[in-house]
Order: sequence, then structure tokens, then C-alpha cells
Amino acid sequence: MNKRERHQAIREIIGSRVVGSQEELRVLLHEAQWDVTQSTLSRDLREMRVARMPTPEGPRYVSPEHLGDGAADDRTLIEEVLPQFFSSIDGVTELLVLKTIYGGAQPVAEAIDDAGWKEVVGTIGGENTILIVCRSPAARETLEKRLLKIAEG
Repeated sequence: MNKRERHQAIREIIGSRVVGSQEELRVLLHEAQWDVTQSTLSRDLREMRVARMPTPEGPRYVSPEHLGDGAADDRTLIEEVLPQFFSSIDGVTELLVLKTIYGGAQPVAEAIDDAGWKEVVGTIGGENTILIVCRSPAARETLEKRLLKIAEG
């Protein structure tokens, strides 16, 4: 069985139930006839850009295509996730550093990339910090104001 099929199995599992840990996901994959190591699973989740998000039921894994699910209106992905995870923002020259709650950087970075804003060259997301590279200092100022407005809801 190949990686593409394994990734599809992961998407189906996390899309159909609450999965809160890699070990729980690994066991569910094993039950579905996928024997994967923790390191392979961790690499798969990173490649798939799967985020572990806080929910009322506890943390759960969510794939990028499901991040905006359940929205009652026509908010964009960034409008959906940024207010949930935002902590602070600061910048110099063409660089912005956006801080999130732990585990929030990946979904927010994905949402910023998905927005397709002309001011953004690219993002690098860790666990709770995103580096946003902007096209110019003026673009950084514009983007910083936009992100603060969205974060405030």
C-alpha cells in the first residue's frame, strides 16, 4: 500500500471521528490494516498539514480542507481560525511574527497562504509562531493592520 492511500485513510479517520493523539490515530490505522510507526505517522501529518486543534471535546486532528467546516456564514478560512488562535503580532521591515496559542500556528499559516494576499511572499509556521515574509515594509504594515482587525473578530 502506498503513501497516497495511507494519507487517504488518515483523512477518512480524522474526518469521521474525534482523534486527539497520534497514538490513538496509530491504533485506528492499525485496525484499518495500516501498520505505521509513530515517526511515519508524524511525518504524514506534517506533509498533510494536519493540525491539532482545541475543541470543546478536547484536542482533535483536523485536515486543512475541514478547518472551516461548520461555519454558519460565509467567513473566509482566515476569518474562521485567526480569532480562535491569535495571541500577538509584531514586525520589522518586511517580516511579521504572529504568535498563536499552542498548536494554532499551522492552521493560521495555512489560512494566510490560502487567502492569497498580494502582500504575502510566504509563511513558515511552527507550533505557536508564524513568520510571515511580506513584499515590502509598507505591505507589512497593511497586512499587520488587516490581521489585527480579523483577530478582533
